[in-house]
Amino acid sequence: MGYDFDTIIERRGTSSLKWDFTQRFAPGRSGLLPLWVADMDFPAPREIQEAIQARVDHGVFGYTLEPDSWFDAAAAWLQRRHGWTVPREWMLPTPGVIPGLVAAILALTEPGDGVVIQPPVYYPFPLRIRGNGRRVVENPLRLTGSRWDMDLDGLERAIDSGTRMLVLCSPHNPVARVWEPDTLRRLAAICAARGVVIASDEIHCDLTMPGFRHVPIATVSPEAASISVTLLSATKTFNLAGLGGALSVVPDPRLRARLEKGHSAIFAGPANAIAVVATEAAWRRGDAWLDELRAYVQANFHYMTAFFADTMPVVKAFPLEGSYLALLDMRGLGMNDQRLNDILLGTAKVWFDEGPIFGRGGEGLQRINLACPRRILDECLTRMARAFGGAAEEPSH
Repeated sequence: MGYDFDTIIERRGTSSLKWDFTQRFAPGRSGLLPLWVADMDFPAPREIQEAIQARVDHGVFGYTLEPDSWFDAAAAWLQRRHGWTVPREWMLPTPGVIPGLVAAILALTEPGDGVVIQPPVYYPFPLRIRGNGRRVVENPLRLTGSRWDMDLDGLERAIDSGTRMLVLCSPHNPVARVWEPDTLRRLAAICAARGVVIASDEIHCDLTMPGFRHVPIATVSPEAASISVTLLSATKTFNLAGLGGALSVVPDPRLRARLEKGHSAIFAGPANAIAVVATEAAWRRGDAWLDELRAYVQANFHYMTAFFADTMPVVKAFPLEGSYLALLDMRGLGMNDQRLNDILLGTAKVWFDEGPIFGRGGEGLQRINLACPRRILDECLTRMARAFGGAAEEPSH
């Protein structure tokens, strides 16, 4: 069964964050081609659309809870795609991954406690940590050549007596790394020895590129399972972000009891009626679409890297292991971030996420969304090549 990822679907006029709010987020800029925020320009699989349509045809959208079949579908998906056996009692539904993270921060730490992040990293992490009265503790990733790694020796130094949580991004956004089991095992051992809980954002876990395999942090060792809260959702995988809905998986009963208490304090309980059926359909019937999507995104990545090699050789792309978000290294252009953004937004009229918003280590980098039809990507690259001109060529020696 083939799926169409090439047709361009007009998204303007749908209150799309990505396409309709240029003036709010990039004031004074017009005609921008947006390849920034992490949603796709592809429609959700028809299997999901059919489930949504059937629910809409019913016509009544009263208070809704996740049925047993929803949890069964989640468990089957995690077993089938990731080899992870997850009993029903481990699962706690949440409105979304970031709300689930906030709930974990509030339930499992106290005001003033330290929470570790590993920049450059998804920028809502420090915002939610600081916004809820906790301290951000930075343990930056290390970059060697084109490879990003965790600085686990640095982590042992960074954790102080008031550190209570580490927020893991796995696969990592924006560097697109899929972490190896040995790295995760050592990370968990360090955290367990220091009494640090791991809140693991694994929303990109289904989007590994062919040849890479995501390993849930909770599966790498018994001690990892005892200290981890894993945050999952079908929204990123199947382009359902506008519907919401997510899942926290907590194997340890004491940790789970604390988090359940926190959930009851901040979540109203009822779920989004459409999100429930959409997510269940995704987990039950989404495998074929996802496999084709992954291949298409990987092909887009190869197309982009070949374009840069031929036309803009000083621009490099870090390897894409997990997610449809690629990180571009534009430091070879010799420009500061302000100048780089001025050319991208003002001259090329392409809109990426600038590296500095992800924190330390993001300078000179840009994040591009490859979940778009090839013609949109090609237009973006062509605009870049025109805008940068000779500045994008390899310097002579």
